[in-house]
Amino acid sequence: MAATILDGKAMAARIRGEVAKEAAEFSGKTGVTPCLAAVLVGENPASEVYVRNKQKACELAGMKSVLERHPAEMTETQLLDLIDRLNRDRAVHGILVQLPLPKQIDETRVLEAVNPLKDVDAFHPENVGRIVQNRPRFLPCTPHGVQQLLVRHNIPIAGAHVVVLGRSDIVGKPVAIMLMQRGQGGDATVTVCHSRTKNLPDILRQADILIVAIGKANFVTADMVKPGATVIDVGINRTETGLVGDVDFDAVKEVAGMLTPVPGGVGPLTIAMLLRNTLTAAKLQTNG
Repeated sequence: MAATILDGKAMAARIRGEVAKEAAEFSGKTGVTPCLAAVLVGENPASEVYVRNKQKACELAGMKSVLERHPAEMTETQLLDLIDRLNRDRAVHGILVQLPLPKQIDETRVLEAVNPLKDVDAFHPENVGRIVQNRPRFLPCTPHGVQQLLVRHNIPIAGAHVVVLGRSDIVGKPVAIMLMQRGQGGDATVTVCHSRTKNLPDILRQADILIVAIGKANFVTADMVKPGATVIDVGINRTETGLVGDVDFDAVKEVAGMLTPVPGGVGPLTIAMLLRNTLTAAKLQTNG
């Protein structure tokens, strides 16, 4: 029997509706409209699309969206000055620096310059540390989207063996930490695999929940998946035939119990959780 397809697009729409309702209630009580500032340096087609989608999502949720667009020649000093201005702007509640940045700019230095209270991507070391200690201010958007996909589909996490393929700071590491924490959406036994992992297919086949985020098109094949497993494909790869994930969708759907598509799986949830973080940031800055 073919896998049940997990519709991230539909779930994201529901979450955006929840956030829009909360944002309207918050604005009605405080007179404050949550505002997200996106910083885009250079001309990256994928980044352009992503930022445009974020702006549209903000508007639909009743939030303000500000786009700071700058040429690829922008210097690191100029970008840091811009971040400082946005940090001090009380009308801006969330700051998102779209990655990647041009090579002359130190991404780490820029991300550390963002006020942790406005760091809606949850990339700042202070926010990462709070996630590790299980007292988060914000949860990183893509990992939180993955977690919500599992929780809202009533997929058992507690006691499950979760295998995460990929150890990036953006997805692999944080999603592993979040799913191993005590409490709802956690209590999993987590294994993290990467490019130096030995006997990789054997480990992947042990997963009750397999989360794939390595950026290699169709890397995970059917023989790497435990029958009936839940497979979450975070990858987005542009190929001659269009967008594909890190999982060989057509083959794996015949083995997995549940599977996310690409596109329409995790991607829309990332933006929905960004809206959630922007609202949280506005509440924190307004209510202290």
